[in-house]
Amino acid sequence: MKWEENVRKVTPYVPGEQPNQPGVIKLNTNESPYPPAPGVSAALERLSADRMRLYPAFPEQTALAEELAEYYHVGRDQIFIGVGSDDVLSMAFMTFFHGNRPILFPDITYSFYDVWAEVYGIPYETRALDEQFCIRPGDYCQPNGGVIFPNPNAPTGILMGLDQVEEIVAANRDVVVIVDEAYIDFGGVSAVPLLDMYDNLLVVQTFSKSRSMAGMRIGYGLGSPRLIKYLHDVKYSVNSYTLNYPTLELGVEAVRDRAYFKSCCDKIIKTRARAEAELAKRGFTFPQSYGNFIFASHQKVQAKEIFAGLKENDIYVRWWNKERIDNYLRITIGTDEQMEALYAALDKVCGR
Repeated sequence: MKWEENVRKVTPYVPGEQPNQPGVIKLNTNESPYPPAPGVSAALERLSADRMRLYPAFPEQTALAEELAEYYHVGRDQIFIGVGSDDVLSMAFMTFFHGNRPILFPDITYSFYDVWAEVYGIPYETRALDEQFCIRPGDYCQPNGGVIFPNPNAPTGILMGLDQVEEIVAANRDVVVIVDEAYIDFGGVSAVPLLDMYDNLLVVQTFSKSRSMAGMRIGYGLGSPRLIKYLHDVKYSVNSYTLNYPTLELGVEAVRDRAYFKSCCDKIIKTRARAEAELAKRGFTFPQSYGNFIFASHQKVQAKEIFAGLKENDIYVRWWNKERIDNYLRITIGTDEQMEALYAALDKVCGR
């Protein structure tokens, strides 16, 4: 059809399956197995229906921005809040990756990066992880139009030390470097302290994993005031009111209850350690993970076969039919009870 000549055509990002039948154990989308902080439920009951008729406040002018600024010991003008970290990252691609040189990111990483590059017409090149699936900082110390990488990386869960992160940022002072820290709270050290030294750094985090609020869609970026201002300029040229009133109110309570946040992270880290031992006993190998998931390959049974077998037992994990990782499964850390069900199903699918 003639009109299709003017249509922007891209291959979209494919999220993990979202089964809605009862009894399913979802270990495929890295959601938290625990509910949000108790204060979130209390705030939900206090919400005013009359407020729904009004536009929400701009996110950077809200108590949520103030709470995040206090938590990270930065200025409120160093906070950018969006509809999940995907929204923040998408805005960052649109804002900062506007040059002629290709941006750089790993070949095995969050699979939204190449989608955004394609949809915004941004030239890009990937840099191959080494044989142990590690990012090589030296691969990013060359002329480019910008750099983005997750730390810990996804789907591998491998963490780079802060010294290696700084090596990449320091080598790229003429472009923006984005560190995607969706999983940093499960044992990693954040790059936020580097903001005092590097005005070209954007650190992006999310409420979807460690704060148990994937359904509310809150993400945020931290950077220098000037960098954040550029992000807001682009955002308000697209859609000023991106976060709704309930989300802004509930997000405050999720940040405020620091003890609950730490307890949930600690439980997931403890269950992850037990899962590593149980999977190793069953013939799996995997890199050490610093995320709320394990990236595992079985020594004898193909990942595709295990994926299908678990699904027959109403357990969903993540499998990609992609080069280099097609024999790996990404297994989200669930509750201890959910993980016990996984081990029992693996014994049936893989044998003991």
